[in-house]
This record gives sequence, structure tokens and C-alpha cells, in this order.
Amino acid sequence: MITRRRLLAGSVAAVPLLMFGRQGWGAEPLKISHQFPGGTIDSGDFRDRLCRKFAQDVEARTKGALKFQIYPGSSLMKTNAQFSALRKGALDMSLYPIPYAGGEVAELNIGLMPGLVTSYEQAATWKTAEVGKAINDVLLEKGIVIVSWVWQAGGVASRAVPLVNPEDAKGMKVRGGSKEMDMILKAAGASVLSLPSNEIYAAMQTGAADAAMTSSTSLISFRLEEVSKHLTTGRGKAYWFMLEPLLMAKSVFDALPKDQQQMILQVGAEMEKFGTEQAKVDDKQVAEIYLKAGAKVYDLDDKAIKKWQALARDTAWKDYAAKSPNCARLLQLAEKTL
Repeated sequence: MITRRRLLAGSVAAVPLLMFGRQGWGAEPLKISHQFPGGTIDSGDFRDRLCRKFAQDVEARTKGALKFQIYPGSSLMKTNAQFSALRKGALDMSLYPIPYAGGEVAELNIGLMPGLVTSYEQAATWKTAEVGKAINDVLLEKGIVIVSWVWQAGGVASRAVPLVNPEDAKGMKVRGGSKEMDMILKAAGASVLSLPSNEIYAAMQTGAADAAMTSSTSLISFRLEEVSKHLTTGRGKAYWFMLEPLLMAKSVFDALPKDQQQMILQVGAEMEKFGTEQAKVDDKQVAEIYLKAGAKVYDLDDKAIKKWQALARDTAWKDYAAKSPNCARLLQLAEKTL
């Protein structure tokens, strides 16, 4: 028979273990999920590598108090489910293309607003600018913490004809990557497809898509050169810039001791330099890969950028600002960085 004394003794003994939380032996690793191809800490898609480097550094600096498990290729859960899971605390962390959550939180469509960011230098200013603080507030309110700000330029891979200027889009079936990008494509005369980047290859292979806009890294990682004859790069200049931050569930973050929270944010900030450097490497490498595969490669000039930007102002920007006073405010703050 279990006596009351034994029950009390067991309860007291359990208290230190409960208080120990993530610091104890055998603590369950924090799960980091993303949609991109997996690799190693030294090779493969840089977004997967960034997650692995982040995990390694935090584990080392917390002397193993925090451990992580990486789940690439949407192997833990489907791509579009990750944001909602973060909000609920059902997922610990994710490197996530922020506009994918635009249907759930309209303000986040600003993370892939055509022509609003045109260089890495400008993108880097968002974190500490008013627009970055406002985005941070939106996410905190929804239960999510930004750990690393990661930006990527993108380009266009196409099957039969190049897509460089807006007039080239007429009659094409194009994946834009966000509602706002889709709007400028429609205004240019294209029909659009909405699908995550890990589904582009199949769509282009079957002819369901004639072209796809996505980040330079995804143009490489998903081997789109195998189904493309033309590439418009994001090197030098681009109107396609995606915010793909490393995110953490606020409920999970808040449950950690202050020193571990600080370490996560510190290492996350350090990863941003790696992210920018590797994104720029991929902007150049993608051109080399497509040329080697026999594709024709095109770069954007100021004239082309201004055409896309003018189209965006009259369509996507206007539509976004009309969604709510908060969206209008975010757009106004973002324009201050131009």
C-alpha cells in the first residue's frame, strides 16, 4: 500500500526535476522545422545550415542545457502548417517564409512585397527601423519571437521564354510566391499559381507552370535548372526580396530561463551575417549553375526594376494598404527605408 508519507516524499523529490526544465539530463530537444532540403552544417541549402549552426552554437554556449533536432524538407509537418503550430506552441522553432502566413496575419504579406526591398543593404535596415519594430510587435502579439532576420533576393526560372520585364508575363502561368507578387503578375497579364517552393519542380515539369519566382537558394536547391531554359537572376538588383526569419514559439521562449533566452537571441543575431553572405553567394552561383545546364541568363537593370515597382505601387501596395490601418502604417514605415 502506498502511504501518504510516500506520496509526499515522491512529490517533493519531483519538484527539483520540474524546476530544472530544459536544463536537466534527458531534456527533450527543441524541434526546428523547415521546408528546405536537408544537408550538413558545412554543405547544402544555407537555410538548413543556418539552423544547424544556430543549434550547434546555442548547445555549446549553454553547455548542453539546450539541445535541438532539425527537421528539414517539411518532414515534421507540412509547410503551411508550421506558422499556426508556432503560434500554438505545438512547434518550437521554424525558418519560415513570412508571407506564407499572410492569409492568417495580413500584415505579414509585407515580407514579400514586390519592389519594396531592392537590395540587401536596404533589407538589413528593417530590423532596427520602425518597420522592423512594428513587424516584431505583430508577431509577438500572435505568439511568435523573431530569432534571426534572414532576407533573400530571388529571380525567375522559366521553361520556354524569359520573364524579365512586366510585358513578358502576358499569357504565362507563373508562381509568384505571395498574394502581392501574384497581383502584379496578373496586372501584367499572367495567370498565377499558389504553391510552396518545394512543389515548383513538379508544376514546371508537367507544364502546370511556365515560370516560377523564388529565392536564388530555392532555384538551386530544388534543381529547377533541370526544367528551365531561362533564368532572370536576383544578383545586383531585384524586385523580389523575401523575409525568411528563424522564428520561435513565444510560449516556448518565455518558459526558458532569462540567460537561455538571451543566448538564443544573441546567437540568432550572429547568424544574420552568415545568412546574408550565403544568400549573396547563391545569387551568383545560381547563374553559373543555369548557364552550365544550358539555360540563358538575364540580369535586371534599373529600368526593369522601376517598371515592376511602378506596377506594384498601383496594385499590390495599394491593395495591401487598404486591408487595415495597421497594414497602411507598415507600408508607410517600409517606404521610409527606400
